[in-house]
Amino acid sequence: MKLYCKVVAILLCLGTLLLLYLFVGNADEPPLKGAGDARWLPVSSGPGGRAHPLFAHFQPVRAAPEEAAVAAAAQISKREPRLGRNPGKRSPARGKFANVRPGEQKHLKELPSLQWMHLAVVACGNRLEETLIMLKSAVLFSYRKLKFHIFAEDSLKPEFEKKLREWPSSYTKKFDYNIYPIAFSVGNAQEWKKLFKPCAAQRLFLPNANRPVKLERNVQACTEEALYKKVSMRSSLLIVLRLCVMFLQPQIMKCFILSDRRMLVILKDVDSLLYVDTDVLFLRPIDDIWRFLKEFNSTQLAAMAPEHEIPKIGWYSRFARHPYYGTTGVNSGVMLMNLTRIRNTQFKNSMIPAGLMWEEMLYPLYQKYKNYITWGDQDLLNIIFYFNPECLYVFPCQWNYRPDHCMYGSNCKGAEEEGISVLHGNRGVYHDDKQPTFKALYEVIRDFPFEDNLFQSLYYPLQSKFLDTVHTLCGRIPQVFLKQIEKTMKKVYENRVIVHMGANYRY
Repeated sequence: MKLYCKVVAILLCLGTLLLLYLFVGNADEPPLKGAGDARWLPVSSGPGGRAHPLFAHFQPVRAAPEEAAVAAAAQISKREPRLGRNPGKRSPARGKFANVRPGEQKHLKELPSLQWMHLAVVACGNRLEETLIMLKSAVLFSYRKLKFHIFAEDSLKPEFEKKLREWPSSYTKKFDYNIYPIAFSVGNAQEWKKLFKPCAAQRLFLPNANRPVKLERNVQACTEEALYKKVSMRSSLLIVLRLCVMFLQPQIMKCFILSDRRMLVILKDVDSLLYVDTDVLFLRPIDDIWRFLKEFNSTQLAAMAPEHEIPKIGWYSRFARHPYYGTTGVNSGVMLMNLTRIRNTQFKNSMIPAGLMWEEMLYPLYQKYKNYITWGDQDLLNIIFYFNPECLYVFPCQWNYRPDHCMYGSNCKGAEEEGISVLHGNRGVYHDDKQPTFKALYEVIRDFPFEDNLFQSLYYPLQSKFLDTVHTLCGRIPQVFLKQIEKTMKKVYENRVIVHMGANYRY
């Protein structure tokens, strides 16, 4: 009987709200106050100033200092890019951890987002060195300025800052970076973190990557403020809202608290972004893969390479127990994304007839297929693009070259013709002797001194190491590994030496 009465009361309240909205509207309602102005917060009535109990929770009061600080922390700390730095000056740490304390951020000017190439990586556990070598390869060969978005465990933050600070200024002026904590905006964070490899699922949350700004309020006050902000009407309607809230259970009130929490989208100004795994090495400028964004048609919003070139020996075509893209699936170790399009697209799915936004879809999709997926977040991406094939651009295999492309015989025609553009050393091949050709490339880039001659200190040592790998399947095709990096170094040499010499000569 109690439940019946509550249901009837709620229905009556909703009906009254609808009628008031239709008749009253928001004609005379002043605009809501901003973050720095007076806020509608619960106030207590004291002697000499008793407010009517129905209006007690809707008195305008000045926001507390700590809330003003929270609002001030709504933007991530950013630094001005070093465009006119004197060579030889060493600067302090370039990046700022995303969860800055209120009041620490500085309001500095930045280049527009479109003038940067954005590179994202996720590092957890013992992936510090791999990540730094990957970033080093990106800086060595690229022409345009880079902005690194590093998602890392808190314990790795000081190590990243220390190592990046040690790089010479001639290279540090080419990039900027931010370091963000690992965070999953939907579902169980521990469950996401353990999916496949530590923290790898973070890449799924890049389009809507955020961190919460927690506001301490009591349940009822949060509910009323959330309701008030969602409905802008005359004060007579607030009385009805107050009466309705009295009938709501605390469990229902908690739903409004979730909607009232401030979630800061940390990449909201980033239009497009290249995500790579930590075990990736760039053998040509990132500028070249960035150009694929211009080749997207009106529906494409991401680009990946096939998981395999030959369906008969591909993993997905032989073992997958879930839907996957195309005939061989796609590999997510190198993923180019138009974040703006991803955020604004409704994706077809196997759960409901209607489309779902990216973030709405992730956790239900995982819950449906979690007992059938092997490669974690990559499998989820394959499922998403199976139902939305028009959204994916597939780039050639040389942009995500893995041991699978040579350990069963050479099967990447693009790499045979042009050489490897992006090397992906999955299966841990940089750290064992199963694929010494991959390990040789990793070690040569790792040991290369920044200011040395590229040919003398990188290319020639690489050739020497490859002589020791000719007995392996991948080592039998050294031209595939050397062709593109040789072209790249020639271009870098021409850009850094010949062009500068010509400029000096003119003056």
